[in-house]
Amino acid sequence: MILIDVIDENGNLTGAAKTKPEIHEQGLWHRAAHIWIYNSNGEVLLQLRSKDKDSHPGLWGGSASGHLDSGETPEQAAVREMREEISLSVSPDQLKLVGTIKESTSIPEKGWYNNEIDYIYLFKFDGDVGSLSMDDGEVEKLEFVPIDKFEQEINDAETCKKYVPAGDYYQMIINKIRENL
Repeated sequence: MILIDVIDENGNLTGAAKTKPEIHEQGLWHRAAHIWIYNSNGEVLLQLRSKDKDSHPGLWGGSASGHLDSGETPEQAAVREMREEISLSVSPDQLKLVGTIKESTSIPEKGWYNNEIDYIYLFKFDGDVGSLSMDDGEVEKLEFVPIDKFEQEINDAETCKKYVPAGDYYQMIINKIRENL
């Protein structure tokens, strides 16, 4: 059974650890790593979330992401999630931390409450997306999308519906990737 450290809303460890279902049922603060992969062609790697995910199934989102296991650093979680979700092995020093955000979302009808601090990383990958595999059942598809197209779609009232709801977060990611191209 995997446990996740409980934090306070300022990111401080409380000393408690709970399972993922407990974390989300109780709306406890916790940490996650988000990895955004881009390439030299100005494209961002998006993943289509599995239809079996407990939140936002069947929607497009970031390249890889996941909760920090108890005792894990954000960098360790980022490296693990990239390996587990998209079979990409990297070392922590290859990741670039570009910020943290506090996120509070909920799906009350499912009894799901998400309060987390997300550590956001960029990783440049000029390899073939076809070389990556999605063996963990969390990801349906991977696709490099031009940054301009991604930006246009998240700002369109209809096409934005195919993405995990994220407000201004996506624009921040787009700006960070553009800064690093």
